[in-house]
Amino acid sequence: MKVTVCIGSSCHIKGSRPVVEQLQKLIAQENLSDKVELGGTFCMGKCQQGVCVTVDDVFFSVSPETVSSFFEKEIKSRV
Repeated sequence: MKVTVCIGSSCHIKGSRPVVEQLQKLIAQENLSDKVELGGTFCMGKCQQGVCVTVDDVFFSVSPETVSSFFEKEIKSRV
């Protein structure tokens, strides 16, 4: 599974760094490092929609406050 977080300027302002850090922590805690590839990219073209995240090319809008539920629903449950 490939998870990509936008680290462009708009998403950075909206919290992409804490989103990445929390995802790294959750992936490590659940021992999913061998199954989940976490990466970064610049602008995904949906700057108005918050921190842009894709999971296997499916788009999601995530915030630092919603990372845990996003992880449980969209990543952990699919691995």
